[in-house]
Amino acid sequence: MIDLYTWPTPNGQKLHIMLEECALPYRVHAIDIGAGDQFKPEFLKISPNNKIPAMVDGEGPDGKPIALFESGAMLIYLAAKTGRFMPEDVRGKYEVLQWLMFQMASVGPMLGQAHHFRMYAPEKIEYAITRYTNEARRLYQVMDKRLAKHAYLGGEEYTIADIATWPWTRSWKNQGIEIDEYPHFKRWFEAIDGRAAVQRGIGVLAASRRPIAGDKERDILFGATQYQKR
Repeated sequence: MIDLYTWPTPNGQKLHIMLEECALPYRVHAIDIGAGDQFKPEFLKISPNNKIPAMVDGEGPDGKPIALFESGAMLIYLAAKTGRFMPEDVRGKYEVLQWLMFQMASVGPMLGQAHHFRMYAPEKIEYAITRYTNEARRLYQVMDKRLAKHAYLGGEEYTIADIATWPWTRSWKNQGIEIDEYPHFKRWFEAIDGRAAVQRGIGVLAASRRPIAGDKERDILFGATQYQKR
């Protein structure tokens, strides 16, 4: 049994989708990041960077429990555990891994910043909005060009590269994107959106998600609370 410590954000949804796609048994432990659950000592033991998701697989590769944080590492682990969503051949494997790293290094951070400055920042900073909106558009163009030549980001098969990237693109409107400008991306997005396991994955804890309620929650998510020594 896998214990998943998560919240319904794009990084959490990656793991929700992967576990649903692999039909692995798992228990969900809600880590309410607006309430500060990510800073509790018991969570920091398995996620020292105080970020969700994190997980504990009670049946690790040596038969003993293994704890993991960082969503990309967790996807690679689950792909290896199940033999799914990762090519077996070396060339195919690294084709997928480079697009997984593209999500982790570019799509997640840059789209997250675009979303933050467009939607959440307490003051509208035009330089930041323009900077990250333009970067979002550039990244969608990169994906669109790739998907003009291949069915999926990692090649012709659905893989962890797609599972990692898709949740970050669900809020394309808030990132300043007009999806019809990226027809190959749009085809890919809609194909993944139609998968039953994907819909089950994004439904995990969906009812718990809520808008930022006030200054206290904003401080927990974006302010001084993040930087306290622990």
